[in-house]
Amino acid sequence: MQELRMMLVDDEERFLSTTKRLLSKKGYEVVTATSGAEALDKLRDEEIHVVILDVKMPGMSGIATLEEIRRRFPLVEVIMLTGHATMESAVDGLRSGATDYLMKPTDIDEIIQKAEEAFLKRQRHEERIRMAETRKS
Repeated sequence: MQELRMMLVDDEERFLSTTKRLLSKKGYEVVTATSGAEALDKLRDEEIHVVILDVKMPGMSGIATLEEIRRRFPLVEVIMLTGHATMESAVDGLRSGATDYLMKPTDIDEIIQKAEEAFLKRQRHEERIRMAETRKS
């Protein structure tokens, strides 16, 4: 069975390094990106199951990045993360295809729980695809 690989995308490098270290200590493989464009490049080159994506970033916003991830990498689950607690951005993210939403500061165990739930959702989706392909052939 596959191991969960996640990507953290945030322009705050201190948040990235601290969160990556904490997740790595708990046995998770974590890739980081400091922008939406960098995240998209890494998704093209690496197998990532779940992306934890900041809403507010300079350049390409989290919502624009989410929409591009949904278009290019439809099986990747995305959890939106923000320090700007607005219901509007939560709704926008969920409407654009986010699996879930977290508010900063968030507990590392909450990140893990949401990422594991998103990974299970992805695995169920992949299984349905395999079953459909088997029936087709």
